[in-house]
Amino acid sequence: MRFASRLLLASALATAAIVPAAAEKLVMMHTNDTHSQIDPFDDDDMAGVLRRKVVIDSVRAHEPHTLLIDAGDMVQGSLFFTIFGGEVEERVSNALGYDLRILGNHEFDNGIDSMAHWMAMSDAELINTNYDMRGTRLVGKLFKPYTIKEVGGRRIGFIGINRDPEGLARVGTYDGVKYHDAIASANAAAWWLKNVEHCDAVVALTHIGYKVSDDIDDVTLAASSRDIDVIIGGHSHTVIDPATAKGREMGRLLNAAGDTILVAQTGKGARNLGIVELDLETLRPSSRYISVDGRLDSRVNADLAEMIASYRQGVDSLNAVRVATSAIPLPQGSPELLNYVTDFVLHRGNELAPGVDLAIMNRGGLRRSLPQGDITEGQIIMMMPFYNYIDVIDIKGSDLMDAFDVTAAFGGQGVSSNVTATVNTTTKKASNVKINGKPLDPDATYRLATIDYLSSGGDYMKPFTRGAKVAQSPNVIYYDLMDYMRARNETINPSTERRVKVVK
Repeated sequence: MRFASRLLLASALATAAIVPAAAEKLVMMHTNDTHSQIDPFDDDDMAGVLRRKVVIDSVRAHEPHTLLIDAGDMVQGSLFFTIFGGEVEERVSNALGYDLRILGNHEFDNGIDSMAHWMAMSDAELINTNYDMRGTRLVGKLFKPYTIKEVGGRRIGFIGINRDPEGLARVGTYDGVKYHDAIASANAAAWWLKNVEHCDAVVALTHIGYKVSDDIDDVTLAASSRDIDVIIGGHSHTVIDPATAKGREMGRLLNAAGDTILVAQTGKGARNLGIVELDLETLRPSSRYISVDGRLDSRVNADLAEMIASYRQGVDSLNAVRVATSAIPLPQGSPELLNYVTDFVLHRGNELAPGVDLAIMNRGGLRRSLPQGDITEGQIIMMMPFYNYIDVIDIKGSDLMDAFDVTAAFGGQGVSSNVTATVNTTTKKASNVKINGKPLDPDATYRLATIDYLSSGGDYMKPFTRGAKVAQSPNVIYYDLMDYMRARNETINPSTERRVKVVK
């Protein structure tokens, strides 16, 4: 028995000796484009910051090395931002314990001074690599060009990369910010971190989009890089499935050296918490998601719930006021919602200046669905939350044609009921543009109703800046829309026609 016991003990020790210890890893929890989504979404009951905190705290409780990261656009999209201007999001960010954050384009929405005021509250490290901010209040302690974390004997470098605000943010909101090429800046910073700072791995936090354009996006960055190991991105609201090996939304892309870069992005609103794990021995990353849903409601943090509750009175008051009734659901991105809003812009344009020929409205200006049944003030503001005003401009036909070409890159924009067109998303050209049944005349002058974001060149509509402004509404567009709905006092049932034909 004694011999047998020794044999068993020896066997157990030998077995234990060959079982490898769990490798150390850095667990990077990440979000992007959360867009002031404080509460769960109305349509699918996903997301919500109280639930997100439960997941974050659970991961931290089980993992010794964690970082919580946000890849931009933490604000804009709910009444919490409309009413409180960024205060709620900053307090929530601190309560959740974000470690690293970068800018998104919507952080500029209320201007540099407002951004600087609220982001000064942040406990997170703020990183931006390719903006020169020396002409703004954002310079100095607010933003660093990069940061390095030492974890398990490894040095991990982080950079923050953004798109050019010109053509993306409203004119006047980014004054003093100088943009440097995103791809060149990212690669230069990554080289510095690897070769001068001796980092073992480099993580690029980006708000340039997964696949947005041919020259600036995560796909292009990955293909041009030799020193970036992981890209955690935002802006395009892309859900990158870690299991996808082929297709448009691949989670691993080849770099300039033929190696793979892991690319992660979680969509919009934090319906999922992204997880990127970096094995600190092999430096190989992997990614997955944790759903943020109702199964977590019994475990919410009481202090955070109480803090959010202190802001609810203003939000609830707007959600209690009925404005109109819709016969059908009006989903975000649907032809019926885009048609309804664009036809309203045409109507309001004619009130501001007679003889408006057409209206154009951007899809990106409509951020939420409207429900079937009663529609409230709060829902209208959340549907089009930006401080846009309706403009009327006179524009030459050739410039208007150039603008239709620009819309081709977006798969077309909203046009009023008297307009039809075809856009090719591959060639980025428009054709067969007709206004009141007649082909667009490049030599004529047209009177156009649109929003000031577009008329000043937003969404890259630079051709509109060559027009002459005739009139502007004194009201923010959502107030004009409420007045329009109340005055008509009818059940909304808009056309479902696709006025712009899209070909590839």
